[in-house]
Amino acid sequence: MDVFLPIAEVSVNIIAIFALSGVVGILSGLFGVGGGFLMTPFLIFLGVPPAYAVANEANNILATSVSGSTTHYLKNTLDYKMGLMIVVGGSIGTLIGIWTFTYFKGIGKIDIVISLAYMYILAIIGTAMLVEGLGEIEKARKKIIIKKKLHVHYWIHGLPFKMRFPKSKLYESAFTPIIIGLMVGFIAAIMGIGGAFILVPAMIYIIGMPTRLIPGTSLFVTIFVSVIVTFLHAFNYGSIDLILVAMLVLGSIVGVQAGQKLGETIDGTGLKTLLAVLLLLVGIAIAYDTFFAEQAGKEIIKIDVNNLNPLSMFIKKFSAKMPILYGLFSIVFAITLGVGAAFIRRFFSNLRKKYLKKSA
Repeated sequence: MDVFLPIAEVSVNIIAIFALSGVVGILSGLFGVGGGFLMTPFLIFLGVPPAYAVANEANNILATSVSGSTTHYLKNTLDYKMGLMIVVGGSIGTLIGIWTFTYFKGIGKIDIVISLAYMYILAIIGTAMLVEGLGEIEKARKKIIIKKKLHVHYWIHGLPFKMRFPKSKLYESAFTPIIIGLMVGFIAAIMGIGGAFILVPAMIYIIGMPTRLIPGTSLFVTIFVSVIVTFLHAFNYGSIDLILVAMLVLGSIVGVQAGQKLGETIDGTGLKTLLAVLLLLVGIAIAYDTFFAEQAGKEIIKIDVNNLNPLSMFIKKFSAKMPILYGLFSIVFAITLGVGAAFIRRFFSNLRKKYLKKSA
């Protein structure tokens, strides 16, 4: 069953989109990181041009981040001060990333830049996760217990302008979260990902934040970065497709909830190794698709845009004639879906608790 995307001007299989976004959502729920580094390549494999895949996955990440962040807000597991300092760096990094994106798009090289970025990033992350996962499995098999230092000091900890973060009980240089945010924002603008796979380890090993505050704060930062990325992509390139975003968001939100439930019952060590292998396989697939696949095989059958249904025609005209308003609408649309999903989840959770109390 195919559905036409009026902005990207290609047809995609709606079942494949729902299935892949659901699977990526499950992985996100299991490991606590955004699935953009998997979903964007999947969209490219399904025929969505890279520039459009990046923009729409950023909008999807906005919705899922709002959903998760709202849940952590209700649980009071957010460090707003630390998050806002990271957002400062993230905003600057996003602007630099969009400028870089514009430059390569202008010279017609943006598709190859996105493909190369994913190829190298997935190779590095996948290899690191595979080594760590295999090491944990070996230690568990031999029953080896290694005590780790609570904090390891790097050059970044010697930076000036230290300030207190009461929620995390830290005394840290303001430049530390800003520099981390700078890298996250740049990568998000180029690759259409939330940057949690960089942000979460940085919060643990560099900043030294309490574990319970990390997921919520990471999602909080991702909201702001994704808002900037979504708006700039919509305004500069008109590449946000609300039909694609809706499919991605619905599949991802359902998958995230399922992943979080699974994460409570199964061991994550073996799954981490499997995820690492998946990342490496996706990286290899991107490399093959970029350098070795027949170019003729990449040709995409387009549909006559003059024969669109009313909804598709409205979206296309809305994006072309009012790009600023369209960008703002896409942001509000994603946030509304995200908040709605969080409160629906809370409603059913409370309902289940009441039912269990009555049964007891």
